[in-house]
Amino acid sequence: MTDTLTREELDARVAGQTLPTRFLANLERNRDVPVLRWVDDPAAGLPAHDEFNSMTLGELAELTARLTTGLEGLGIGPGDTVVMMMRNRPEFHALDLAVLFRGATPVSIYNSSAPEQIQYLANDCSAKLAIVEDTGFLERVLKVRDDLPSLQQIVILEDGDGVGDDVVRYDALAANEPADLAESATLATPDSLATIIYTSGTTGPPKGVMLSNHNVVWTLESVGESMKAQTTIDDFAGKKHLSYLPMAHIFERLIGHYYLVEMATEITCCPETGLLAAYTSTVRPNLLIGVPRVWEKFYAGVNAALAADAEKAKAFGEALDAAMPVVAKMDAGTATQEEIDTWNFLDQVAFSTVRALIGLDQTEICITGAAPLPAEILTWFRAIGVPLTEGYGMSETTAVLTWANIPKPGCVGTAGPGVEVQIADDGEVLARGANMFVGYLGQPDKTAETLDDDGWVHTGDIGVLDDDGYLKIVDRKKELIITAGGKNISPANLESELKMIPLVGQACVIGDQKPFVSALVVLDPDAAKSWAASHGLSGADADPIALAEHPDVIAEIDRGLVEVMAGFNNAEAVKKVKVLGEEWLPDSDLLTPTSKLKRRGVLTRFADEIDGLYDTSR
Repeated sequence: MTDTLTREELDARVAGQTLPTRFLANLERNRDVPVLRWVDDPAAGLPAHDEFNSMTLGELAELTARLTTGLEGLGIGPGDTVVMMMRNRPEFHALDLAVLFRGATPVSIYNSSAPEQIQYLANDCSAKLAIVEDTGFLERVLKVRDDLPSLQQIVILEDGDGVGDDVVRYDALAANEPADLAESATLATPDSLATIIYTSGTTGPPKGVMLSNHNVVWTLESVGESMKAQTTIDDFAGKKHLSYLPMAHIFERLIGHYYLVEMATEITCCPETGLLAAYTSTVRPNLLIGVPRVWEKFYAGVNAALAADAEKAKAFGEALDAAMPVVAKMDAGTATQEEIDTWNFLDQVAFSTVRALIGLDQTEICITGAAPLPAEILTWFRAIGVPLTEGYGMSETTAVLTWANIPKPGCVGTAGPGVEVQIADDGEVLARGANMFVGYLGQPDKTAETLDDDGWVHTGDIGVLDDDGYLKIVDRKKELIITAGGKNISPANLESELKMIPLVGQACVIGDQKPFVSALVVLDPDAAKSWAASHGLSGADADPIALAEHPDVIAEIDRGLVEVMAGFNNAEAVKKVKVLGEEWLPDSDLLTPTSKLKRRGVLTRFADEIDGLYDTSR
């Protein structure tokens, strides 16, 4: 368990500090540590990781100082807001820091944002400057340029044809004389906004979550204390982190940027999530975070590869069965030396090769978050030696509320140092600490609904605390399904179980005001490919769209449905499923950028398929 530092002790540690002052303190300790790595053209293939382009913390500080001067020349100062729209690339880190050193607020927006979304977000935060990656992003801003009254200038990172002279080039911004960062750091105060994180807008227009410098610095102190207390890592400087999630999401912003600012972690920039597997096997990260779909795809990929060789699959399965109870004892600290030796042998003959193949053989901290992960998958990873854990938090809590390095499957850890968590009378999870957000930008009524007068954030999640302080999330308060029979049901729990059917990669449970619970399930591409090959199918017959209609596929999923629903009572269990072949992609009308379900979008898109599940005439 973690050290029992109080909120007051953490407050005293970070009193008067900001992200700029913490960065300068980090610079004193770790100036020569490489903190950024990247490849200019990943499509051409990845070299060895030590051959990537690199930048030390000192070099990052020099670039930040030049950009700070450039931003001053553009009139950016305390109270101003700068929107940034770019992929995961090294320039982001210097630009974000430079905005902070001007006492201003950097705001990342999702790269998929349509012109009208850019208009809404930029106007909502009164953006004075926009920084975009390339002409494609620039075009979207220009389409609504006349409707952005506060926007004064635009900076583009990659120059291109048709870019007007009124657009500032990044190279020119970075060519200035360096600012005195120690002097510039005085422009920001602990109350200055470090960023504004916009919610995904699944239940209405996005809300701007205001996070102060104090929120972020306090969170870094709390999380750092927690991780040092629960792991063998004393110094995070140089620890490799693979950054691929959007910087508009607080999870990546914390681990993939603020950790660099605070601890000099080495960030490798992966510009496209589709390149994650290639980057992981090349980088071999020490720290890796992911939303559940990331871990589910690793899991499905390994099992699909094993399925191609029945003998290897059988041997691996036997090793896994032997390892799981041993790892549970190892986590609990009750394993005998003989049991530990048994796991080490299994690791040598079965697991180490798998970890190396997927690039997870050097991981020291792995965290899944943002949505529930099936407990069976977390257990599977830990059994093969990947130290996967589950954390819980939200933008409004600066990403982190609970985490534990020794997990209880199905739970999301314990409250961090200085953080209070309690369960309200109606089951809602409440949290309090200096990591709780300032409020929603320009929406005091919405703020009052979430942040009460006593400082408690009402998370909107239903949860349970056990005797050891481990939190279990039941579901989103607003997403609980009420069947026609009046039964309250958690769709997230059912969806987690449905994804344990080997052929299923994604699921959405249906049942609100319906006579029984049903679901849409989507074939996992890797598992479907493996199934097709094992059944002699190729070409169009092996396409997931065709396989979704294949009677043998449907029969296999129906058999799996009976197995995974065995632990639920009759009113809760999913009775029927509709199999779909086209994978649901993030940042669409079906999923948020971090692959959370947009239930309203799913219900709309598949209205006919859902009607078919309840059509008694079929």
